[in-house]
Amino acid sequence: MIKSMTAYARAENQTAPYTVRVEVRSYNSRHLDVALKLTHGFEVLEEQIKGGIADTVARGRVDIRVQILDESEAGIAFEVNLPRARAYCEAVSKLNQSLGLEGKIATETVLGAGSIVLAVEVEKDMDPVWPLVSAVLNTALSDLDAMRRVEGTNMAKDFYQRLDTIETMLDQISAQASQLPSMYQQRLKERIEALTHGIVEMDQTRIAQEAALLADRSDISEEIVRARSHIQQFRTLMEDGTPAGRPLNFLLQEFNREFNTMGSKSGKANMSHIIVAVKSELEKLREQVQNVE
Repeated sequence: MIKSMTAYARAENQTAPYTVRVEVRSYNSRHLDVALKLTHGFEVLEEQIKGGIADTVARGRVDIRVQILDESEAGIAFEVNLPRARAYCEAVSKLNQSLGLEGKIATETVLGAGSIVLAVEVEKDMDPVWPLVSAVLNTALSDLDAMRRVEGTNMAKDFYQRLDTIETMLDQISAQASQLPSMYQQRLKERIEALTHGIVEMDQTRIAQEAALLADRSDISEEIVRARSHIQQFRTLMEDGTPAGRPLNFLLQEFNREFNTMGSKSGKANMSHIIVAVKSELEKLREQVQNVE
């Protein structure tokens, strides 16, 4: 069944000393486009994360945020900028001497100078981290895929209803197309009678031939056959289980060509009205297909 490209999911796991959070949203896009925000220091996991997304999502814009908190002692380190601290203390000592002040310089005063104690970036050990990230990522992507499937199922119901409507209208077009020879024959008779005022005797055989020629030029049987084939193919693509957005979009273009040809060939107002109604349904399908993976 088809999937929607629009969905959202979130997952989290706390396994000391790590906390992993994954938040993912997907939107419409012609191609697979992944925008990843990853906690600094864990950039080495980027390709693995994107690979996991590609295994689940075939098409769409995917915004994903992966937060990894490391609260282990090995993951937290600081260093002291001793040259800056000494320079600060010397400057304060000179100030005290100049003003005749006494007293030791408090540690808090030194720290207040800023950039004295700095956090140190510790090289991360990815071996214990990746299994946790992978598990949370898989949960989030599984939930995302489930939501895309649910929305896809709802879209498919609408598609089936519209296809049934188009098929019914196609039956009506086919029925009216079968009446074209007799309609043209009657029109020819009426036109000849109007021009000759009934003085000239009409050649019924010749009228039938001319009517058949006009009907042949207006024959839409091939277009009707192809349109029925497109309806069946549309249903098959929806049920195939593979990403169907692009082929469905191309198929709708072919659909429109068939009905445009029918419209240009049709000689009956009723048939033209039905074709306009079909094209309206096709446009609604086209708008919805833009959101199919």
